Amino acid sequence: MNILYFITGLGMGGAEKQVVNLADRMSARGHNVVIAYLTGDADVLPEEPDVTVVALNGNKTIFAMVRAISNLVKLIKRFEPDVLHSHMVHANLIARMVRSVVRIPKLICTAHSSNEGGKLKMLAYRLTDFLADLTTNVSQEAVDILIAKGASPVGRMVFVPNGIDTERFVFDESVRNQVRARESVDPSIKVLLAVGRLVEAKNYPCLLDAFTLVSQDHDNVRLWIVGDGPLAADLALYANKANLSEKISFFGRRDDVPSFYSAADIYILSSAWEGFGLVVAEAMSCETLVVATDCGGVKEVLGDSGYLVEPFNPEALRQAINSALDLLPEQKKSLVTSARSRVLDNFSMESVICRWEELYAQPKA
Repeated sequence: MNILYFITGLGMGGAEKQVVNLADRMSARGHNVVIAYLTGDADVLPEEPDVTVVALNGNKTIFAMVRAISNLVKLIKRFEPDVLHSHMVHANLIARMVRSVVRIPKLICTAHSSNEGGKLKMLAYRLTDFLADLTTNVSQEAVDILIAKGASPVGRMVFVPNGIDTERFVFDESVRNQVRARESVDPSIKVLLAVGRLVEAKNYPCLLDAFTLVSQDHDNVRLWIVGDGPLAADLALYANKANLSEKISFFGRRDDVPSFYSAADIYILSSAWEGFGLVVAEAMSCETLVVATDCGGVKEVLGDSGYLVEPFNPEALRQAINSALDLLPEQKKSLVTSARSRVLDNFSMESVICRWEELYAQPKA
């Protein structure tokens, strides 16, 4: 099968990593795979050598976007995909429009959030819905929200979760010891970890407010933040003003994220909104205890295997973190073991790949 993945960009977000992982797995299963991205730099790339990556060279100018769409049409004619699987709002809308001028046997569009834009984008989704064979989203809550907003009729958007590489995201005691030794963290220190782009959606100010409170309750806590983005300087300034520079470490973009999950004691998600909450599932797979805000599909991922609090509430986040820190070892072990099992049962990459193959091969209604 010829599969063309089309995505808005290949930055360091969860949607981008998911597309690259899908491409790798589909290629390894014998499919011919191409990834095309609309704009920006390719920060994440496939590992499989047979996966071709095509930059369409779009940017914010109208001329560049017209050129990028023309490049996409040429690519489709040349590659002749059996399935075009688009991801994220701009790619989804462009793929639908392109289908009106070039033959695409099957078009599947995937949204990755309950927050896909304002009324104009919801109208654009609704008006172009008939051009897609199927639209999916990464959580049932996100599906319900977008249907309520009028983006898609009932039954035309379905839930397909993101997949986790449970062999890569697994707890490793030796790695834990190595990372903590490298960062001069002795066993008495409790490390809180956050992973993700430093952008508004992740609501890091709420996390820093909560950590300021937690550090007043516990002297032996440290906060590690892995990721980069436009808010990096502001967050570093916050840490300095709060006199927490010695307790907060910013690691920037890293390729060894699983090692940080193993080294941490608690994973914190403070997001204002999410689609699936990929980092939550990654942490769960690594048996890292999770405290997260109830946004998007996070509660569907976490279940009862961690702590869930309302967004934009530093005090609630503080209380949940303190409760997690106060757990007895056997209580914590029970929760993280349950979390790992939940990911294996519901969100393993293998099960998700099989689901996509079924949808790709499914005859048209």
